[in-house]
Amino acid sequence: METLTKLWNYNQNSDKKQRDISLMKEHRQRYGTSGNCFDLAIWLLDEFKHDGIEAYPIGHGLKTEDAHVAVIALDESGNRYLCDLGDQWIKPILVERDHEDYTNEKLSGFFPAADVRLRCDKDSLEVLYHRPNGSVSSQTYDIRPIETDYFLHAAEHSQNLIKPIPLLECRVPYNSEIAHWEFGNWQSFLSTTVGLYKEKKAGSLDEWVERVNLRCGYDKDLLYKILYQYMKYL
Repeated sequence: METLTKLWNYNQNSDKKQRDISLMKEHRQRYGTSGNCFDLAIWLLDEFKHDGIEAYPIGHGLKTEDAHVAVIALDESGNRYLCDLGDQWIKPILVERDHEDYTNEKLSGFFPAADVRLRCDKDSLEVLYHRPNGSVSSQTYDIRPIETDYFLHAAEHSQNLIKPIPLLECRVPYNSEIAHWEFGNWQSFLSTTVGLYKEKKAGSLDEWVERVNLRCGYDKDLLYKILYQYMKYL
């Protein structure tokens, strides 16, 4: 998940800022880029459609700066699974409130560097993230389907909100686990089940380009152009 492509695409000569799937795939193949949570949800919904899997978008705070979206996919029995690429979930997780595995049990293997607990009712889902240091954070979803036109309007709205801080998050192999690497506000760190490892701040734009490229493989020339644009906000 990243907002780097968002800034770059915003500065292209187009009235519509939310990329369609074909353009996202083109950018992925050419530059290695991905997108923000709206991009990822739109792309994932299309993949599910092609595979014959029923799915729909969910989220909270739409048309605000705090908007976040994800996807609910249904199996053949109608059970709902949360699929949140924007928040870097490792795999889908069952969200049914009466499932026997979810009686306040901490679950591992679903989210990088944290165990999760779920609290689900008819219309909402709360996820509690238990970190290695004992801290607990949470994320709440409205799990009712978002109507398609409203979802796409919210996506366009989000792509027009440009924050002056670069953000990129990715899942990376680390020893025997999947860890979480983040670059944000000109700092970078690795979250693991052992703890949080803060990396030394890069001393130049070229160093940041090399570091981000090493973690996610994005095209170096494009990274330099985008990060240079972000540096103008400093």
